[in-house]
Amino acid sequence: MKSINLSWRTFLLPNIHNEGWRFVGIFAAVTALLAMIWEPLGWIGVVLTVWCYYFFRDPERVTPEINDVVVSPADGTVQMIAKVKAPEELGMGKQEFTRVSIFMSVFNVHVNRSPAEGKITKTVYVPGKFFNATLDKASKDNERQLLAMKTKSGKDICFVQIAGLVARRIVCDAAVGQEYKAGERFGMIRFGSRLDVYLPAGVEPQVVVGQTMVAGESVIANMTSGQAAVNGVIR
Repeated sequence: MKSINLSWRTFLLPNIHNEGWRFVGIFAAVTALLAMIWEPLGWIGVVLTVWCYYFFRDPERVTPEINDVVVSPADGTVQMIAKVKAPEELGMGKQEFTRVSIFMSVFNVHVNRSPAEGKITKTVYVPGKFFNATLDKASKDNERQLLAMKTKSGKDICFVQIAGLVARRIVCDAAVGQEYKAGERFGMIRFGSRLDVYLPAGVEPQVVVGQTMVAGESVIANMTSGQAAVNGVIR
């Protein structure tokens, strides 16, 4: 199992996603201008620059070494669990899936990770609106990136990056034919958003609404265990 360096630098100066450097530079430049106009404004800029740096943090994660595991693709909170059909754009027919929706606030790590081990079979980008990502309609109306995967166990799952009220940029590095291990990075969404994971029939979620999730580490389900769904809500 991979170990994680717990040095002081890990907490004070964490690694950040490559997408972040440009924004940190912009925040720092604006901070310098504000400081020249009025010193207190400069200090406000410093705080915002530090926040920007930490928003793009990209910590190491240890994925459970469990066969056919499905892990959370995002940090955040389980917002909804529902029986639905897969997004029609992916052409996965009328079979029923269990959708687990994970909402990321602007304070969560926003790097997204593959929920399972397998090969990407289809990707579809859908432009859309920017409703609050906590709303159910965001899964159909908001800007989103859809991905279908054939897992190592031979089952089909899909997962969706959904832009939210503040988010204006989905970054997805996944391409058709690309293979991922569970917990591997595949993209990110900037400034508040949602990740949906669609579990196939017979695979029940082992999480409940309100549960806090850690990308690449928190187990959502197991593709071959046959476990019954966990019931309950964390309030």
